[in-house]
Amino acid sequence: MRLLARFLGLFARAAGWALGLRAVSTVLAGLAPVLSAWLARELINHLIAHRGTAAWLSTAALAATATLIAILQHVNRYADQEITRRVALRTQAELFTALTRLPGLAELENPQFQDRLRLAQQIGQGGPQQLIGAAFGLAQSAVLVGGFLVTLIVASPVVAPLVLLSALPMLWAQLKLSRQSVDMSLRITPNIRRQMFYSMLLLDTRAAKEIRLFGLGDFLRGRMLTELTQAQAGERRIDRTALRVNGLLSLLTGVVSTIALIVHVNQIAAGRGSVGDIAVLIAALASVQSGLAGIVTEIATANEFLLLFGHYVHVTTVPVDTPAGQTEELPTLRGAIELRDVWFRYHPDHDWVLRGVNLTIPAGESLALVGLNGAGKSTLVKLICRLYEPTRGTITWDGTDISEVDVAQLRKRIGVVFQDYMSYELSAAENIALGDLDALTDEPRLRAAAAEVDLDDTITALPRGYQTMLSRVFEPSDDHVAGVVLSGGQWQRVAIARAVIRSSADLLILDEPSAGLDAAAEHSIHESLRRLRQGRSSLLISHRLNAVRQADRIVVLDGGVVTEQGTHDILMAVGGAYAALFRTQAGGYQLVPDTAGAKT
Repeated sequence: MRLLARFLGLFARAAGWALGLRAVSTVLAGLAPVLSAWLARELINHLIAHRGTAAWLSTAALAATATLIAILQHVNRYADQEITRRVALRTQAELFTALTRLPGLAELENPQFQDRLRLAQQIGQGGPQQLIGAAFGLAQSAVLVGGFLVTLIVASPVVAPLVLLSALPMLWAQLKLSRQSVDMSLRITPNIRRQMFYSMLLLDTRAAKEIRLFGLGDFLRGRMLTELTQAQAGERRIDRTALRVNGLLSLLTGVVSTIALIVHVNQIAAGRGSVGDIAVLIAALASVQSGLAGIVTEIATANEFLLLFGHYVHVTTVPVDTPAGQTEELPTLRGAIELRDVWFRYHPDHDWVLRGVNLTIPAGESLALVGLNGAGKSTLVKLICRLYEPTRGTITWDGTDISEVDVAQLRKRIGVVFQDYMSYELSAAENIALGDLDALTDEPRLRAAAAEVDLDDTITALPRGYQTMLSRVFEPSDDHVAGVVLSGGQWQRVAIARAVIRSSADLLILDEPSAGLDAAAEHSIHESLRRLRQGRSSLLISHRLNAVRQADRIVVLDGGVVTEQGTHDILMAVGGAYAALFRTQAGGYQLVPDTAGAKT
């Protein structure tokens, strides 16, 4: 009932007037068949009694009622579609508003949350139409049954209660089936998600190269069909159970109908009733039983939908920890960002990624973070950005725990180039402006950010300049100028421009910002980044140690802990892990004699 009240409130807010129209047409559509049956009775009796004028009036009334029924079908269809559109729009808005309010990544990486999310999307897209049909179908069936039930009671006071009682086992069975169907939907949701993953992978242009080169098409298609087959097996089990149950219930209603007809035919044969009465009885009996079946089915459908709607409610009401009174703008960084005994792991069953990290990033200092793969460098970045919360310990911004700061205000102060940066299938201008949407219509700012990473000339030379679509998948513009796909290094420059356009950022985080660039481009990028880092705090992560040697301080992360820190010269003098890594990389660039004694 709580879910029903919540959904009715959603309907009322989204489509109030359309609901009113549908309610009126539903009542009329439910009463019209009852009126038709009585008019048919009067017409039959008038014809038998040769009352011509009365028969013609009954005929006209019957035709008008039939016309009304036909018109109401179109009205209902329009109202249903309008309600569906409005409710679907609202549910999608609420659902994705809730998703964008999630401050971090933990929920999105939770399989159970993803299962709920898929069901919530399913309800938001097709659920409103199902519940509309169920709700108004229930109302119309109730009006229809109510009207014909009076007729049935008058005709046979004994048969009417028997017909009503026959609906009780049907109701119990349908409610049980609806719950089983919901449980089945939740069980097969992982199969459906994996099937969608494989199908999208087969359609993904980025994956197409490897799929074709390695001959993965049949393998991935087989995986997709296996997941779909397993999902359909669960649905098939429920459908077979429903077939058996509904078959037995139909047999029960058939027996009740036969008894009622036998009783009433005997009454009319004995002279108690007219020929018109048997026509009304047959219509009443059929309508009451089909109406009761409809009511039971619609109740079961509504019950199933509301159980699924619970997942929508769960997703849209996930609590978001926004500290009260902390939505004001975060002050400019004056002191330092500090990590104090920070521990983190992605799941209680997993090993620790960070094991008591203590680190200070003073305002205006350039800090480089180095270490082997899996040392926890990118995880540390995600914690500073509050994409995750530390399992233990705290991270402070000028002494204030960032968990007590509004996450949106914190992120305005941070510009980031992630190692796995995004390539958006949008225009070049939009790809850069996503770092600060205020710059979307400010081409001088866009060009300045692009120029910082030596990208302005490249974009200007595109067919439509900054308005060129960086995609070949979507229609680029009204003038049908083809989109362009950038190289990996060019995309990396776009990602860096996206980070540096955020002028409000006090902290610039660069996670492998030159991994996809050639040697000359890498040198150019790091010269630009060196200028950009001046006057603001920066955190540079790179496996290429030559790129970090000019940082104010270098921190070595190993096994989730800080093992060394200092300037390049100090760390080389210490001769620890950093020095060993640097010499290993530098050795690969040394000129060594070949077997003939020449330099190579």
